[in-house]
Amino acid sequence: MMKRTSAGTGTGTGTAAGSVTALRVCPLCEATCGLELRITDGRVTAARGDTEHVFSRGYLCAKGASLPQLLGDPDRLRRPLLRDRATGEHREVDWDEAFAAVHAGLRRVVSAHGPAVVAAYLGNPNAHSMAGAQHRPAFTRALQTRAVFSASTVDQMPMHVACGLVFGHPSLIPVPDLDCTDHLLMLGANPAVSNGSLCTAPDFPGRLAGIRARGGRVVVVDPRRTRTAALADEHLPIRPGTDALWLFAIVNVLATEGLVRLGPLAAHLSGADSVAELAAPFTPERVAASCGIPAETTRRTARELAAAPRAAVYGRMGTTTVEFGTLTSWLTIALNAITGNLDVPGGAMFGRGAHGRADRVPGGRGGGRGWRTGRWHTRVRGLPEVMGELPAAALAEEMDTPGDGRLRALFTIAGNPALSTPDSARLAAALAQLDFMVSVDPYLNETSRHADVVLPPADPARVGHYDFALGALAVRTVATYSPPALPPYPGGMAEHDILARLTLIALALAAEPADADATTDAELPVEDPRPADAAVWTDTAVAAFHEYLIEEALRRAVTEPGSPVAGRDVAELGALVDGDGAPERLLDIALRTGHLGDAFGARPGGLSLATLRANPHGIDLGPLEPRIPAMLRTASATVELCPDLIVADAARLRAALDAHEAAEGREPSMTPGSPEAPESPGSPGLTLIGRRHLRTNNSWLHNVPAMARGRDRCTLLVHPDDAARHGVRDGGSARITSTAGSLDVRVQVSDEMMAGVVCLPHGWGHGLAGTRMSVAAGHPGVNTNILTDSSRIDPLSGTAVLNGIPVWIGPVG
Repeated sequence: MMKRTSAGTGTGTGTAAGSVTALRVCPLCEATCGLELRITDGRVTAARGDTEHVFSRGYLCAKGASLPQLLGDPDRLRRPLLRDRATGEHREVDWDEAFAAVHAGLRRVVSAHGPAVVAAYLGNPNAHSMAGAQHRPAFTRALQTRAVFSASTVDQMPMHVACGLVFGHPSLIPVPDLDCTDHLLMLGANPAVSNGSLCTAPDFPGRLAGIRARGGRVVVVDPRRTRTAALADEHLPIRPGTDALWLFAIVNVLATEGLVRLGPLAAHLSGADSVAELAAPFTPERVAASCGIPAETTRRTARELAAAPRAAVYGRMGTTTVEFGTLTSWLTIALNAITGNLDVPGGAMFGRGAHGRADRVPGGRGGGRGWRTGRWHTRVRGLPEVMGELPAAALAEEMDTPGDGRLRALFTIAGNPALSTPDSARLAAALAQLDFMVSVDPYLNETSRHADVVLPPADPARVGHYDFALGALAVRTVATYSPPALPPYPGGMAEHDILARLTLIALALAAEPADADATTDAELPVEDPRPADAAVWTDTAVAAFHEYLIEEALRRAVTEPGSPVAGRDVAELGALVDGDGAPERLLDIALRTGHLGDAFGARPGGLSLATLRANPHGIDLGPLEPRIPAMLRTASATVELCPDLIVADAARLRAALDAHEAAEGREPSMTPGSPEAPESPGSPGLTLIGRRHLRTNNSWLHNVPAMARGRDRCTLLVHPDDAARHGVRDGGSARITSTAGSLDVRVQVSDEMMAGVVCLPHGWGHGLAGTRMSVAAGHPGVNTNILTDSSRIDPLSGTAVLNGIPVWIGPVG
């Protein structure tokens, strides 16, 4: 019998004396696993996997098990903070005083310089919350600025760009059909540790084992023998940043050996012949020295991929945060297409979540206006906008470079760019000189320590949870809603209410009507919905704003061509909307007007909030289904495999290969391994990459005692041969130097590294003055982004180069 949760609290059956259980979806990573939380005396005291959850089936990783400690962290902020600029100290205040400070500080900046000098930085937890999907877009639009930055440009933006160019929309991202494929070629991904990314799949290791158990093959391409590589049939070490060369060589083999098979999509593909032509210069023999993969291995890998009945090519951060990130991401799409594995079961398919819109195109042909970047540019370097955002690598220079338009105010929402973006030392100095800063964050961390106002949202157990963003990347169509497991914290505030108040403040201060192109959220209102006599951030004003959002959601639904509620009366539908509070009501609208919704009664048996509440372990709505051509938004209504921007970037890659070959055999101008930072460095001896760990999640979990236990995880992995060559030893300290900076770090000698490559995790560098994270301060580690150079980006996406950084190492002491 299915366990039912009570609608208001999410609690279920009793367990021990004074304890109840609540069902939740874990909000910590992209796997979206179901959890059973034990609640005792109003606190979450234990977490275990929900064995009845339709997607995760009881799977639980160390991160999910740590959720009770994260929720109960004594360092977690529960009241707003204001900073005294004279002393740098933060003090606790009430919410009214905090929002009054926001209003005054933003008014001071906007009145003097206009809204264009206000910036927003969005961290990736925005993809894990309902507020991030429902309320954040209205806020960034209300700011009326083009200076929006996010973690996307230190992560997955190259894949968005590749998909936008090829499919006509940047959110049409294919995911490997893990449960049906016979062959998975995976590059730069370590899902056995990360739990998967741009591919929502609980128990990723179990799914890899499933491929092998049914006679399939898993091949991992990575400079390091990761935990995922250990689970594969084959591990191919590759030099960092050369994945595009190697994938072009795979295409070259397929084309020259007559192995291209377009399959059922042949009529809907354009440019396949041009892809083969682009690959012509990149033979396996020519790229072998650069990539470190023998030509015969490349040829064998290509033949195995072509021979597999069902195959998928999948790449992640090791392929995106590099100099040719967009080109590499595009090549994974192109390979899936020319092997007949795009949009077919067992290949790379397209999700959209239970709430997603239908592919509403008469006749199912698809097509649209296409997609473009560069609608505006950064002030200093002229870097192009992508998806309404500017590159995070430009944030510091946009704040510290004098001149008209210099950024003077910053809002950060669930982000820690002081640790996660390039050239961290410069960024920290730039944050300190801002005229005004606000952080929506539960911690006083390396970024929020600079904020004039810190607004901490209620913890995840006290708000509802539904995965808007991640559901569209799932390997199956599933839906789960988790109502709040705990009541509101006395004196606390939910994130959606914080963002609503910030939006009202921004709307009240907007001097000019918002530019319709200011962000990608152009359909959202910019007018002020408050009653004329309401104060800016009162409960009455917030309630009016929420009603406005609900009305706008319904208005869009009834005017959208092909919508299941097209032409119906907004007031009629508004009376039928279900839910306690704005987040639930907005979710109900999204579900009921989506491709699987009940259309407010017009499609009996369809989804609604009530359906999900009645199924607290989730609903499995089946495997992914082919969507091409109906989903396409390209001007040609085809999969445009060879866009002009890609052709141009392939020429850049070819030029880089030519230059590398011409430079082979040159003597370096300094001794590799010198501990001193060179003024004019010659050929560095090593290349730096990042890494993840099962007990970390970017910088989020370093203040959780259970996650901090054990050996030091912020170490520099060095191959034994490199350690001997550069004079460093296991357990000793080394100085690692790039053109951007230097760090001293403990060495861990390991043969899991490819020779010539060293590895340092990201997200560390804690214990700075002004922070309040006691556990993290006891295990500070070092900030690898001291070594990253903000001038090095993938030009098509603006994504920072975080992998493949030339470095020198030498002993310390």
